[in-house]
Amino acid sequence: MMGSFRQSMAWLHTWSGLVVGWVLLAIFVTGTASYYRADISRWMRPELSQIKPLTGVELGAAAERATAYLTIHAPKARSWFIGMPGPDKPVLDLFWRTGPGEPPGHMHLDPATGREARVRDTEGGDFLYRFHFELHMAPLWGRWIVGICAIVMLVALISGIVTHRRFFADLFTFRRDKALRRSVLDAHNVGGVLALPFHLMITYTGVVALATFYMPWGVTAAYRGNAPAFFADAAWITTPRRPANRPAIGTPVAPVVERAVALVAEPLQRLTVVNPGDANATVVAVFEEPRGIARRQPQLAFDGVSGAVLEARGLDLKPAARTFAVLTGLHEAQFAAPALRLLFFLCGVMGSVTIATGIILWSLARLPRAGERPFPGLRLVQALNVGAVAGLPAAVAVYFIANRLLPVDLDGRAEWEIRAFFGTWIAVLLLSFVRPHRRAWSEGFAAVALLSCAVATADILTLPQHPLRRLGGDPLYLWFDVAMLALAVLFAVAARKVVRYKVSAPRRRKTGGSPTAFPVAARPHGL
Repeated sequence: MMGSFRQSMAWLHTWSGLVVGWVLLAIFVTGTASYYRADISRWMRPELSQIKPLTGVELGAAAERATAYLTIHAPKARSWFIGMPGPDKPVLDLFWRTGPGEPPGHMHLDPATGREARVRDTEGGDFLYRFHFELHMAPLWGRWIVGICAIVMLVALISGIVTHRRFFADLFTFRRDKALRRSVLDAHNVGGVLALPFHLMITYTGVVALATFYMPWGVTAAYRGNAPAFFADAAWITTPRRPANRPAIGTPVAPVVERAVALVAEPLQRLTVVNPGDANATVVAVFEEPRGIARRQPQLAFDGVSGAVLEARGLDLKPAARTFAVLTGLHEAQFAAPALRLLFFLCGVMGSVTIATGIILWSLARLPRAGERPFPGLRLVQALNVGAVAGLPAAVAVYFIANRLLPVDLDGRAEWEIRAFFGTWIAVLLLSFVRPHRRAWSEGFAAVALLSCAVATADILTLPQHPLRRLGGDPLYLWFDVAMLALAVLFAVAARKVVRYKVSAPRRRKTGGSPTAFPVAARPHGL
């Protein structure tokens, strides 16, 4: 214990937030952007707006064209995944896996003709979505790191609640015209308190969403290591069948699609063909989630040879599975209407601001007085702060710019976009070590503002169908540019504020105080 109980909580809040703050910021920023994952993906594939959407009557014929293509180009694949065309993505999105050690295949087809569609290769919003819970690492390591950080986030939230005396007063206190450090503290408090229910919900449900990954022992004991049986009972998949290792002619998929659509009154999202060409082949029709908080996907499994219905999953969940589906649905917010989705997004922005201001306050409160030696590791923390707070949004902006400027037919184009993302992030981090600290902040914020403007500029100049260049263009591009320009304004204001104020040395802190909870610790001087 560090003094009183509240002082101990202040110490815990400070150090738990700092240790994982940089990773948490990346998780929150990319997770917040993922609320508009489908819109980002559509923005990054402008060719899709030129393909005519199919009607429900033509889905069966489109599925036949997809299986015909896969039969020729992926005859030895273990599984075929056929993303069905929809309003946001009016192409057949084919993906297949052949075997261990062999790269998977991916192709877009025009659903009306079955020919390869000219769509730029990009991960789109899926890259930000997967980065949110895997950090672009191997799933085992990435998900464990994210889970540990999420648990530490819960600790920081609870200890922050205990630490704050003026909990509700902080909700209405934001002194933007006061000292820089005071403004950062107020932004930390307002962002943390105003969206506190969201922060608690999103962190807890994020841990629960991967609970079976972090704690698999119950499933292992109950199902004796048969994880697919558990997944089937939880309605995540249909019951898998072992291949018979006997060739057989597959059933036409058009009648399967028509029967599936007739049985389930939801839009068909994808078809999965497991063990194609085998006597035990299975065709699984996966539907979009019904409206509601519970995240569930109805699935129908058909025999791949006879076309008979094998089983249905996800139409009616058991209580435990429904509880899990509700918590997962709350985290991903796919049920949300536009207004509620915007509210989730703004709460995610406040969470990002809370984390960013928290790690900044840690270093501000430890600036040395005249004649004192800097706190050990202070320069490292300062550089990492700049790299996280300014480097990540700069990297996202360059990711969008690369999508517009890289040649459409470039080999490995999606990977080059991701390289541009990480290259920019690393460059900002390295520059923060060699530039004076205050200049690194102002230049980093200014760079984000300029790059955000560059995203909108590149969008307008490279897209003939942009609404500002052609009447009747897709308004998505206009709204995306407006959002990037708003982000540019915010970072330009932040850069100006850093340049405007001068930092003075803080008073000596009391033992056990918390730089992110100044009601407990000695408050720093104004600037």
